[in-house]
Amino acid sequence: MQFSYLVTFENADHDARIDARDFESIAQIIRGTPQLRRARLYTPESAKDFYTDDGPSPQFALQLDFDTLSALEAAIAADGHLQIVARNGYPSLAGCAVTQQAMVRRPFPVLDPQPRVTPGTLPCSFLVHYPGHAADFDAWLNYYLAHHPQIMKFFEGVREIEIFTRVDWIDAMPWTRVHYMQRNKLVFDSAAAITAAMNSPVRHEMRADFEKFPSFEGSNIHHPMATTTYLLD
Repeated sequence: MQFSYLVTFENADHDARIDARDFESIAQIIRGTPQLRRARLYTPESAKDFYTDDGPSPQFALQLDFDTLSALEAAIAADGHLQIVARNGYPSLAGCAVTQQAMVRRPFPVLDPQPRVTPGTLPCSFLVHYPGHAADFDAWLNYYLAHHPQIMKFFEGVREIEIFTRVDWIDAMPWTRVHYMQRNKLVFDSAAAITAAMNSPVRHEMRADFEKFPSFEGSNIHHPMATTTYLLD
C-alpha cells in the first residue's frame, strides 16, 4: 500500500494537448521529487465502453506514488518540491482547471501482469473516479473492495489493477482540492485492448455487480489515458 498524489488538468478545448517541451519540463521536475517512488504521466486516449461514454479524456494528469503520507505532504508543502510545477507557466496547459487529491493506493492481483506493448507506443490506463457520496460509505467500500476487483482481474489483457481510497491530507498547492469517494485504474497494453475488454462478457459481469452496490449518488466517470511511467529509487 502506498499514498498517491493525483492531479488532473482539464481544458474546455477538448482538442488541446500538452506539447513535448512542457511534458518533458514537468517530467524532469517530477523525477527529482524527494522520496517519490513512481510517477505516471497521463495524456488523452480514446476507447469505447459498452455501457458508458464520458466524453473526451482530460488534457493531462499525474499520479505520484510515495511510501508514506508524510513524504507526499512534504512534496506539496509551501516549500515542497512540487511547488515548482505549480509556479511554472506551461503554455500548452494554459486555461486548464487543475484539481488535486491525495489517496491511499491499493494494488490488486491480475492474472497476467506481463506487458506486451507494441514498440513505439504507450500502454493505456482506464482511469475511473466516483465523485459522489454513498449513503453508508463503510458498507459501500467494503462491498466494492471485496467484489469488484475480483471480477476486474478476468479482463483479457489487464496488467494492473489499483483502487484508490480517501485520506485526509494537508498541502499548500494552488490547485482545487477534490474529495472523490474512490478512484480505480486498470492498465492495458493499448487503447484497443481497453475497448476489447469493455465490450467483453467480463464487462457485463462488472455491470451486474455495479447494480448490487450499496446505495450511492454520483455514478462514475471513465477516461482512457496513454501512460508514461518513471520508476524511481
